[in-house]
Amino acid sequence: MGATNDGRFRAFEAKTGKQLWETKFEYSAGAIPVTFQGKNGKQYVAIMAAGPPIDGAANGHQALMVFSLP
Repeated sequence: MGATNDGRFRAFEAKTGKQLWETKFEYSAGAIPVTFQGKNGKQYVAIMAAGPPIDGAANGHQALMVFSLP
């Protein structure tokens, strides 16, 4: 889950709802996360994070954040 006001991205156990993991982003992670399995067999989760313009820049900042799952 990433669409929160506190800038955090969290993972929850589907069956119990227990929070498993969280990290804080510099930007808002309002996109829908995706998960995929790499050629190495590991599972990954990715989400786009974006922020407002800094110092009057024409565009905001954005990043594709990718995490491997244990």
